Amino acid sequence: MKIAILSRNKNLYSTRRLAEAAEARGHELRVLDVLRCYMDIASMKPQIHYKGEVIGGFDAVIPRIGASVTFYGTAVLRQFEMMGVYPLNESVAISRSRDKLRSLQLLARKGVGLPVTGFAHKPDDIQDLIKMVGGAPLVIKLLEGTQGIGVVLAETKKAAESVIEAFMGLQANILVQEYIKEAGGADIRCFVVGDKVVAAMKRQSAEGEFRSNLHRGGSASIIKITPKERSTAVRAAKTMGLSVAGVDLLRSTRGPLVMEVNSSPGLEGIETSTGKDVAGMIIQAIEKSAKPHQTRTRGRG
Repeated sequence: MKIAILSRNKNLYSTRRLAEAAEARGHELRVLDVLRCYMDIASMKPQIHYKGEVIGGFDAVIPRIGASVTFYGTAVLRQFEMMGVYPLNESVAISRSRDKLRSLQLLARKGVGLPVTGFAHKPDDIQDLIKMVGGAPLVIKLLEGTQGIGVVLAETKKAAESVIEAFMGLQANILVQEYIKEAGGADIRCFVVGDKVVAAMKRQSAEGEFRSNLHRGGSASIIKITPKERSTAVRAAKTMGLSVAGVDLLRSTRGPLVMEVNSSPGLEGIETSTGKDVAGMIIQAIEKSAKPHQTRTRGRG
């Protein structure tokens, strides 16, 4: 097969591992900087140009699109889909998962466990918003934030009011969520490929920090997950329409709660902590599923 990886940097661990795994299985692979791809949107003859050449003939495309380039990246991926190339994750599913509010609403509709979450626009509603999520301590999240940036733990009601007012004053869209104290600053990253969790790790926050992101100094270790956690992660990925996803769960007294569904999960932490060849499993999934003109969510927004 001829496979393209959309990535800004071919030297990133995840991109490099996927390229190695594809080549080890006899596939031809090319890494494309998604921002250097540009499109000829013509009726019945869509094309993609790259650094002055027309490119094509790909059987599958693996999107590794960063959050900061979601709009342009998904537009390029849509063009590949229009050309009949099989996408590992579809453009619609990526857009859906990147919208934190929309993804939570879709998960809630499917009955997937979530932390109680509030969303409001007016400062007049702050008091009821705080009450809605069970009071302080609570977590305030910027809708556009990634890797733990723009996430604040407000430990008192007064602090919560001040932070929410400040964000609203800046016209920033925020979510207010209950704080799951029993999680103890830890979450579980479940790596979903197809219809199963192929690897899982526990991420523990650093001392004095409540965010467990590895970018924020958190540590990762292998963990055995429960059947309920496994099924919750798979349901969450399916709800987003993602074939490959990193689903972040919190352990609570009422069962696993989904914090986020990541459409471009990093491979370094999960492969290092579990010793599993996750990149190889992703390539195998492409071999099994890649067929031309098989974009499932096409036309459904």
